[in-house]
Amino acid sequence: MASVALDHVCKTYGRVSAVEDVSFAMPDGEFLALVGPSGCGKSTLLRMIAGLETITAGTVSIGGRVVNDLAPKDRDIAMVFQSYALYPHLTVARNMAQPLRLAGRPRSEINARVGAAAEILSLTPLLERYPRQLSGGQRQRVAMGRAIVRDPRVFLFDEPLSNLDAKLRVQMRSEIKELHQRLRTSTIYVTHDQVEAMTMADRIIVMNGGRVEQIGEPLSLYDRPANVFVAGFLGSPAMNLFSGRVERTDAAIALKLESGAVIRLPTGRDPEQLGNAVIVGIRPEHLLIAEPPQIPNLEAVVAVVEPTGADTLAMLRLGPTNISVLFRDRVTLAPGAILPLRFAPNRLHLFDAETGMRIGVTYQLDPEQQA
Repeated sequence: MASVALDHVCKTYGRVSAVEDVSFAMPDGEFLALVGPSGCGKSTLLRMIAGLETITAGTVSIGGRVVNDLAPKDRDIAMVFQSYALYPHLTVARNMAQPLRLAGRPRSEINARVGAAAEILSLTPLLERYPRQLSGGQRQRVAMGRAIVRDPRVFLFDEPLSNLDAKLRVQMRSEIKELHQRLRTSTIYVTHDQVEAMTMADRIIVMNGGRVEQIGEPLSLYDRPANVFVAGFLGSPAMNLFSGRVERTDAAIALKLESGAVIRLPTGRDPEQLGNAVIVGIRPEHLLIAEPPQIPNLEAVVAVVEPTGADTLAMLRLGPTNISVLFRDRVTLAPGAILPLRFAPNRLHLFDAETGMRIGVTYQLDPEQQA
C-alpha cells in the first residue's frame, strides 16, 4: 500500500486547461473516487498519476516519493481500463500472467500469483478459456486479476464498469468494494456515475471543468454540498433547486420563492442575507405530502408517475419549474392532479445565487414555522 498526494497539479493542451490546480492527499489503503461529468478532467488526472500523461505543473507523489519523471512501469501501480484491454489470443491464465512474464518472474511465482488472484475473483474454472468465450463481467474480472497479480501499491480504475449492463454493474461494484476490503490496497476510482462513487468510496472528489469542487465522505457531501454544482450532481434523482430571496415578513426572516411560496426561518439566522437572491435546495425524498391541518409550502401539478416497486418517483410542475419527488412507498397519484407539498424539517439548503456557494448550515424547519 502507499499514500498518494497531488500538489497543485495542472494539465494544459496548448491554450486549453484540462486540469487546474488540483491538490489532495490520500492515505494508505483508502478507496478514493473521482467523479464528475464527462470532460471534467478526472480521467486526465488519473492518467497523470499513472504516468500516461505528462504533468504541466505541480507534483504527484506515491508513497512519499515524487514520481513526475518516472515511467509508468516504475511507479508500482496497476491500472484497470474501461476497455478491459485483454489479449484475444491468450487464455485467461496467460492474460493474467502477462505482466509477470514481461517482468521476468519465475514460472513458480507466476503460477502461484495467478492461482491466488483467480481464487479471489472466482476465475479458477475459466483459466483455460479465451476472452471471446467470456461474458462482460468475467472479462472485467480478468482485467482486475491481471492488476492484482502485480501486487501493486496503488490500483487505478478508469470507468471500469461503463460497458456493462445495469444489473452487472451493481454486481461488479459490490465485487470491487469487497476486493478492496480484502486487499486494502490504495485505490483511485474514476467514474461519471455518482451512485458508484457514493456506494463504493471512502471519500469522493467531485470535479467540474478541471477543478475540484468538493472533497469529503459520501454522506457528508450528500448532506452538506459546498455549492450548487455538487448539490445538483450528487443524488439520484437530483436535488430540486428553486430561485428565491431572503426577506423579512411580520418580524420574521423568510424565504420567498419565485413561485410565491413563503418559508419562515428561525429568527436571527443569517440576517446578512436579507434582500439577497438565493437558491433554495431540497432533495426529492425530503418533499412530503402536506396532510391537513399542515399548510403546504408548494402546490405542484403531477406530470409523470414512475412506480419502481419499493419507491414511487413523481415528476411535478410548478409553473415553468420541474420538481422531482421520491416517495419511499407505493403512492397512487393521478397525472394532472394538484399535490400539496411541505419540506421535511432540517432538510432545506441555501446557496448564494451569485457565487453558487453554500450559505451557513442546513435550515431547521419545524412544522409551525412553515407557511
